[in-house]
Amino acid sequence: MRGQGALFVAYAPLGRGYLTGTVRSADFQPDDIRSGNPRFTADAMERNQAIVAVIERVARRNGASLAQVAIAWVLAQGEHVVPIPGTKQVRYLEENCQAADLDLSPDDLTELDAAPHAVGARY
Repeated sequence: MRGQGALFVAYAPLGRGYLTGTVRSADFQPDDIRSGNPRFTADAMERNQAIVAVIERVARRNGASLAQVAIAWVLAQGEHVVPIPGTKQVRYLEENCQAADLDLSPDDLTELDAAPHAVGARY
């Protein structure tokens, strides 16, 4: 893509909230879009906790939130990749914007890249 001058928009870079570490249960309201998402079944969430654990380790080392690490990882993929995290709260918007100032080390990026693949179909 980079060679073609194309831009990649990373939709839902926080995994619909899962990668922030705040979603711990598959008990969603029926009108919550995640209630029908295969990555938010109890089994998938339990198995995908390994991904969150990697992000937590990197976040602790950097004094950052999990959301900031997830967004910073996307930003580290190149200038042709733009994350568009969604939020309804100004405090999270402000937190997310601070990810642009988070410089992940090569070791951080290697650790994040080695995280397990997500369990469950995307949609």
